[in-house]
Amino acid sequence: MKAARIFALTAVLALLAMAGAAQAAIQITITKGAQGALPIAIVPFGWAGPQALPTDVAQVVSGDLARSGRFKAFPRSDMLEKPTEAANINFGNWRAVGVDDVVIGRIQPAGSGYTTEFQLFDVYTNRQLLGYRLPVKAGALRAAAHRISNMIYRQLTGQRGAFGTQIAFVESQKVGGRLRYSLVIADADGFNPHTVAVSNEPILSPTWSPDGSRIAYSAFINHHPGIYIQTLATGQRVRVTERPGLNSAPAFSPDGNRLALVLSSSPGNPDIYIYDLRTGKLRQLTHQSSIETEPAWTPDGNNLLFTSDRGGSAQVYEQPVDGGGARRLTYDGSYNARAQVAPDGKTIAMVHREHGDLHIAVMNITTGVLRVLTDGELDKSPSFAPNGSMIIYAGVFNGKNELAAVSVDGNVHQQLTSEEGEISDPAWSPYLSDGR
Repeated sequence: MKAARIFALTAVLALLAMAGAAQAAIQITITKGAQGALPIAIVPFGWAGPQALPTDVAQVVSGDLARSGRFKAFPRSDMLEKPTEAANINFGNWRAVGVDDVVIGRIQPAGSGYTTEFQLFDVYTNRQLLGYRLPVKAGALRAAAHRISNMIYRQLTGQRGAFGTQIAFVESQKVGGRLRYSLVIADADGFNPHTVAVSNEPILSPTWSPDGSRIAYSAFINHHPGIYIQTLATGQRVRVTERPGLNSAPAFSPDGNRLALVLSSSPGNPDIYIYDLRTGKLRQLTHQSSIETEPAWTPDGNNLLFTSDRGGSAQVYEQPVDGGGARRLTYDGSYNARAQVAPDGKTIAMVHREHGDLHIAVMNITTGVLRVLTDGELDKSPSFAPNGSMIIYAGVFNGKNELAAVSVDGNVHQQLTSEEGEISDPAWSPYLSDGR
């Protein structure tokens, strides 16, 4: 296959046209919090402008930190004071209500935008741990709030936050008596959703490029499956494959130059292929009579994990990209599939069957120890946050396809609910090219 055969889709392909209609926000509910979460108070930020701010920055920061499961946000209604200046903080008041850390801030108008200042204090030492002044463009207060959340999270946990990242997912809803599928991107907290592509036929398995500028996915056009890559800034889509049989499960390599995917042609079996996005060359990696599917790259780009039933049941295997045999990684249970590798390369998340139900599990690659994190009946499609702290996945809740998230230690559980339709196939973005 030559690079010239990858062509841009035109506006004639209206089924995958950009859609500008507003989407309802995803509502995120913490269904189980972590024991020992750090109590923190985010005091409402002071504001010196003549009109109300469009975004409550302190409330966004409070929500971010609470959803991480590492923090317990102190309710505003219970605050004994709401200082905006360090000199006005009575640390004894905060110690009395059991708060460990307190954040105060101020926002001022600056030209067409704002200047935002915040300070983080340790209540028990009366010491400032963090303090920044940030220029903020008009319309970017929520993004600034996520940035503040990231800085606080890193200061107090030593780990990079992921509050400014995004999630992609597929939403399906009935329109005019038939299903319509939408590929949607939203901020990690469920806000600012926008539709990337729409179709009257299924859209499946979205996956992000390493810099977050593109998304690859499988879609059907006139009942023909294909794999597409879409540039988010421009909306331009290119078709990578449209072969008979399966065209599914795309996955970008860590350097963004290759795409692992699953292809088949009747009566052939599904196999893993690697497509070079620079040269257009397609190379077959697996050559088994069994089913090989769901590839996932290791962070170093040297190996692919995939699901295979070559041993009689679906299990996860690993194979070098440049040649060599595959080795089986999973042995617990009769079904382990859809592996995803944590950003640090030490852990994999997967779909694990136990007593007939599908759950999300994690396994230490070195020790082989597997731990089940969820207890749903049909949990699938796990995707790591870029800092490795959380896993988003799809499940069935009250008879409806929705999303959920779980911390890698299993202590924090969230449910993500759409106000419109059903949602599935989640993919958490990497850290984005603009620094989020």
